[in-house]
Amino acid sequence: MRVWIDITNSPHVLFFRPLIRLLESDGHEVEVTARDFAQTLELLEVHGIAHQVVGPGHGGAGAVGKARAMAGRLPRLRRFAKRGRFDLVLAHGSHEAMLTARSLRIPGATSHDYEFATLQHQLGLRAATRVVFPAAIPPERVARFGVRPPKLVQYPGLEEEYYLADFEPDRTVLDSVDPEHVLVVVRTPPELALYHRHDNPLFGEVLERLGRDESVHAVVLPRTADQRAAIRGLGLPSLHVAEHAVDAQSLLALADLVVSAGGTMNREAAALGTPVYTTFAGHLGAVDETLIRDGRLRPLTSPDELELRKRERVTSQRRRRDPRLLLELLLSAQRA
Repeated sequence: MRVWIDITNSPHVLFFRPLIRLLESDGHEVEVTARDFAQTLELLEVHGIAHQVVGPGHGGAGAVGKARAMAGRLPRLRRFAKRGRFDLVLAHGSHEAMLTARSLRIPGATSHDYEFATLQHQLGLRAATRVVFPAAIPPERVARFGVRPPKLVQYPGLEEEYYLADFEPDRTVLDSVDPEHVLVVVRTPPELALYHRHDNPLFGEVLERLGRDESVHAVVLPRTADQRAAIRGLGLPSLHVAEHAVDAQSLLALADLVVSAGGTMNREAAALGTPVYTTFAGHLGAVDETLIRDGRLRPLTSPDELELRKRERVTSQRRRRDPRLLLELLLSAQRA
């Protein structure tokens, strides 16, 4: 088959990396489009994934800006897809790709692991031929988007346990870290996401707590240039702000602690067996609810709750699953 994959955000690069390899090894032709947002393009380069940028980029924090960006991107995607004569379209939450596929009568499958991205789901899930969610999400939570079996298919565990199955950390990421320091990886809030519309003073308090502790080496992974500049402007000596896309998964695997205000890095840390706290201020999804119930993710209500100490690494905590299962669920759209 000729398969088109649309990648619109940084985490989706890692999600599709093993799936692209499997598709190509099975003899399929794969073409990738991307949106210029956050570290998406940098990560595609890092992982050697050939791609074509189809703009415009992200529409900003407001619904009007997002709608304008979508209106500008959809016709460009449609022209790309018509030229490509694809047999299947795959995405991770790209409602634009699913709308394009639907308009051209191409089977389309989208994966997602958060059920409360309402506007995105109203468009993308309804347009998709097949929708892939983790089994932790009760089907009734997505039924309001017109998603029910057989359109809805689900898989056990976390998607991160599939796409990180072959991952081994690169210890050279620790070259600039004093081994006596407590290594903390910090991920900033998804301030541009429509589903995350709450002031989150706790995150700032966490930065203050970590940034003034001389025993801590905190690597902060911002999402945008504005976040990067704001955190650097705090002048906190123990905060080390990443300037570009980095090997975040190696840092997560080797860290003593992770504090994330988003979702993906919470779950990556859990999949890699690293202690992780969440300061997410949005509507908690079923996947995170399950991780909290299982003790693999800890909600943080005060920076004083952080346990800042070196940890012993137990490799058996890793949970690995075969990414071919995810691929087969996505490919089932072609047979629908």
